[in-house]
Formats: sequence, C-alpha cells, structure tokens
Amino acid sequence: MGKKLEAGGLRESSRSMLTEHKGGIRRDERETWHSLRPVLDEQKLEEIEHTLALSLRSHVRVTLVLYGPQEQVKLSGFVTSIHTHSREFKLQWAEEWKWLLVDDIVEAYIV
Repeated sequence: MGKKLEAGGLRESSRSMLTEHKGGIRRDERETWHSLRPVLDEQKLEEIEHTLALSLRSHVRVTLVLYGPQEQVKLSGFVTSIHTHSREFKLQWAEEWKWLLVDDIVEAYIV
C-alpha cells in the first residue's frame, strides 16, 4: 500500500487511465468496423452456422468469404473447433490455423 501512496498515487492512477483509454479507442474502432458489416438475415446465418458445424463433424473443407474493411477475404480450410459462447471458431489449412468470428462471415460453402 505504501507504493501506491508514493507521489500521491498519481503514477499508478495515470497508468491505469491510459490503459483504459487505449482499450476504449480500440473498442470504438472495432465497433465502427463491425457496424459497416452487412447484416445477414436469420436464414443466411443459420446456413453459415450449419456449414461450419458440418465441416467440424465431417472433416470436410469449407470456403469462407469474410467481410474486411477494404475488401472481402476468401479462406478455405477445415473447422477444428467451435466456441459457441464467444461465436469463434478455428479454421485450419496446411500447417496454419486462425481463430475467426462467425459474425465476420458473409458466405460459407463446402468445397
């Protein structure tokens, strides 16, 4: 407790404020980027989720079209894990893998 009180505690509180401020900026940028994403109807979203689950269960390759701020990105691979609570999934191809958000998908289909 003595260290926190040194120099009026300004050093500790300033560092916390800066970290929170930076986190807020990143969160705002992410929210702005995500707000530009096309809104998918319920049926399209169910199709995407079904395709991801099929890739996971049956070990079939899936091709995804992901929304990007500049252009759409196409990835192809195998779904190896799905976290339904955070709506994330792991896509693996060759010796590489990447965690992605279900909500970033514009299109998903089996190759």
